[in-house]
Amino acid sequence: MWNKWLVITAATFFILAGCSPKEKVVKENGEVSEQNQEEVNDEGAQQNSELPFHFPLTGIGSSEEVDGRAVAVMINNHPKSRPQSGLSKADIVYEILAEGNVTRFLAIFQSEHPDLIGSVRSAREYYIELARGYDSLYISHGNSSGAKELLDSGYIDYLNGLYYDGTLFERVSFRQAPHNSYISFKNILKGAEQNNYEMDKAPESLVFLTEDEVKGLNGEKAEKFSISYYDKTFSSSFEYDTKLEKYKRFSNGEQTVDYDTEDPVLVDNVFIVEMNHRIIDSNAGLRDIDLTSGGRAYLLQKGQKIEVEWRNVDGRILPYANGEAVGLVPGKTWINIIPADPGLEQLVSFD
Repeated sequence: MWNKWLVITAATFFILAGCSPKEKVVKENGEVSEQNQEEVNDEGAQQNSELPFHFPLTGIGSSEEVDGRAVAVMINNHPKSRPQSGLSKADIVYEILAEGNVTRFLAIFQSEHPDLIGSVRSAREYYIELARGYDSLYISHGNSSGAKELLDSGYIDYLNGLYYDGTLFERVSFRQAPHNSYISFKNILKGAEQNNYEMDKAPESLVFLTEDEVKGLNGEKAEKFSISYYDKTFSSSFEYDTKLEKYKRFSNGEQTVDYDTEDPVLVDNVFIVEMNHRIIDSNAGLRDIDLTSGGRAYLLQKGQKIEVEWRNVDGRILPYANGEAVGLVPGKTWINIIPADPGLEQLVSFD
């Protein structure tokens, strides 16, 4: 089954990256040659529309029925851990404050499986809750006391580097602790087998726009914007590439690329949601984030912005407008969760 997935994933990669079978047209700097852009876009759209199945978290077409459980990994965003490994292959990434003004990523993989993922950091309750929304196998290295209680309760299937350090998890030589814990996808599957975790069932599909709906998007122009997490070291910004028709992501002004492959992180949907944050441990700075109440949000697609509301639907944070779910552009999604106080107008700026 997993071999079949690799074949599907390879075909999907050609569509996402803009590669025809005969010629690679994506340059190392992430740009696409003008000569081949129109041909690649038309070919990719045709292949996607004609395929009978699709990956549930990206909406990208597949010639075969898609299976395989989602895997959610806690990924470090400290400057000493950049560039990270595996982020460019994640279907969905949540970016959220941990302690202080430091953000961490929850990267959810289903359509693509990177060889190596990391560095891996410790668990917090709200990351676990978000991972469970996709029935993910949850991967972390370490945990807060509250997260440990949640993991020990059987709330979610998980692999914790505290118990597999040096076996399933490896300490790489090119990083210093605590930024050097990595895990391969091969070892994730190995750990799942050791723990008798079911890995065949795919998550339920998100709602995606049709090709005509994508062409008909009509919002306020928003091709370049930044998100403040108070400390500029952890600022997150996005720039829309009109040739690729995707957003490039940056941390503190530096483009986010994969450490191993140098592939850029390219995003089709950026969903910025404001949630109530509160400190629950003044000594450690641990937070509680209200994932359930709903609230204001921005959704950015194809260089345009609309204001929507977010809702928690079975553990998933999703965009809604006028009481109905708003479809996503097929591709990858990045979700930035920011404090409702001070909120969107204060923490998000548009150029």
